[in-house]
Amino acid sequence: MSADAEVQSEVTSEEQDGTTETATTETAGGPRGSRVEALEAEGDLAADYLEELLDIADLDGDLDMDVEGDRAAVSIVGGDLQMLVGRDGEVLEALQELTRLAVYRETGERTRLMLDVAGYRAQKRAELVQLAEQTVAKVKEDGAPVSLEPMSPFERKVVHDAVAEQGLTSESEGVEPRRFVVVLPR
Repeated sequence: MSADAEVQSEVTSEEQDGTTETATTETAGGPRGSRVEALEAEGDLAADYLEELLDIADLDGDLDMDVEGDRAAVSIVGGDLQMLVGRDGEVLEALQELTRLAVYRETGERTRLMLDVAGYRAQKRAELVQLAEQTVAKVKEDGAPVSLEPMSPFERKVVHDAVAEQGLTSESEGVEPRRFVVVLPR
């Protein structure tokens, strides 16, 4: 049976008046279905936590949940949410960690949940991909490694992925919070 196969189960119950009633339910089966369901549950827990936080802070915002690859993704959109992003995304990073802790408290399992506020991460991702493409072009032209400015783990991951898509390799060097990416020639 494939991972995306539907599982069907029947429950038969006998009523007091002697009649029989059968209920049929269908659920997505296999490891893929259960993993997506677990990630959706993580997203729901995160959204509940963030909704309470927004209420306490008296901030307006709508929550969007999704599953991106192998992680739950929650976005807060609308209103003036810049205070939840902070300088260089520092508040966003802290809020993401608090949200991950809230999910961990409920599930007992670590989560790789990704939080975005007001499209900050999406915009930052686009900027970093552009930076990576420019850096790859420079490395290919000069044949010498290029070191970038220190970045957060999220930023480094985006750059590493973009460099790999361009056919080169990169590595992280240094110690937090001053870790940086070096793009290497072939």
